[in-house]
Amino acid sequence: MGVDQELAALFRASGMTLALAESCTGGMIAARVTEISGCSAWFKGGVVAYSNEVKMKLLDVPAPMLAMYGAVSEPVARAMAEGVRRVIGSDLSLAVTGIAGPDGGTSEKPVGTVYIAVADHIGCVTGRYQFEGDRDAVRKQTVEQAYFLLQKRLVLPEIA
Repeated sequence: MGVDQELAALFRASGMTLALAESCTGGMIAARVTEISGCSAWFKGGVVAYSNEVKMKLLDVPAPMLAMYGAVSEPVARAMAEGVRRVIGSDLSLAVTGIAGPDGGTSEKPVGTVYIAVADHIGCVTGRYQFEGDRDAVRKQTVEQAYFLLQKRLVLPEIA
């Protein structure tokens, strides 16, 4: 069984639903999820929130938070995950925001910096990742890490 089918089986077994908020991946996670036959039973939908305006208007990310921490930050990833979960009405949500490159990096947040957040009724867990490679490689690594975190949450919710 491939990783996609494993994720689908975990969602079916848990009875949970999923919503996504994607920035740097531009919908790649949703595209991969929707390639899975039967995903409509557990995938409710997602938002590609590439601009700060969309993060604020659709996901309720506070403007002061964006100004203080920047779009690529732990607080914003958390707010995106919590916002999409609330707006779409899912049991579980995942959000990604990052700098895929080749431009946009700084010494504090170099190209490849990605924050991923997973939220549910228990709370929200976030992580900072530093991926290597070109834009395509960073985005693909983000998708793989997102899948891993979803699987981890579904198998071991108390430590995710």
